[in-house]
Amino acid sequence: MSPPGPIRILLVDDQPLFRRALATLINEQADMIVVGEADNGLDGVEKAHGLDPDLVVMDVEMPVMDGVEAVRLIRDQLPGVKVVMLTVSEAEDHLFDAIRFGAHGYLLKDLHPEQLYELLRAVMRDETPLSPAIAGRLVAELRARPATAGTRSLPAEPTTGPPLTRREVEILRLVAEGLSNKEIGGRLSITEGTVKNHVHNALEKLQLENRIQAAAYIVRQGLGRRAGGA
Repeated sequence: MSPPGPIRILLVDDQPLFRRALATLINEQADMIVVGEADNGLDGVEKAHGLDPDLVVMDVEMPVMDGVEAVRLIRDQLPGVKVVMLTVSEAEDHLFDAIRFGAHGYLLKDLHPEQLYELLRAVMRDETPLSPAIAGRLVAELRARPATAGTRSLPAEPTTGPPLTRREVEILRLVAEGLSNKEIGGRLSITEGTVKNHVHNALEKLQLENRIQAAAYIVRQGLGRRAGGA
């Protein structure tokens, strides 16, 4: 659920020029405000405790502490804070570790500003955005990777609990393709709220934290092909 006021954002990136430019762009949005900046993951964790942001925009490769370790600490210590990775890195290990530790999105820095704003808003609507290139890489890698891929694998897949409905499988397949709730609703001729409810129910059944983890489960189970009707 989106906060009542502007989205409070903490920027964590070791490139001062990029960080300052991004802060200027974000602060031009009426519904967003940058409340702080940090130049490494450790500083980001400390400032997240002090500033209480709604959302942390985190680089991956940084000195002192990288963004993957920082997202793990923030999600463990401040579970109400959402974290989005914004990086030039497409490395699979970074992607999988960030998702495993609870990142709410994984975006590349080649986005246009307007795309970034909308994706950050999507995070605050409890969506989990992926850059299109990253979505394709995630699906391809999961299809090729064994379910027991060692310490860098995603959370363990549930073995008990109620089964997913046909509609839930269909929606999670579209999530894995990088579609937003609105886009999924348009594709399936249902409301955005209905999509959100189906995703929420699927996460509860799978005992997973976010949409990317649920989409990963769908792909690993071989359910990522086109589903049938509702």
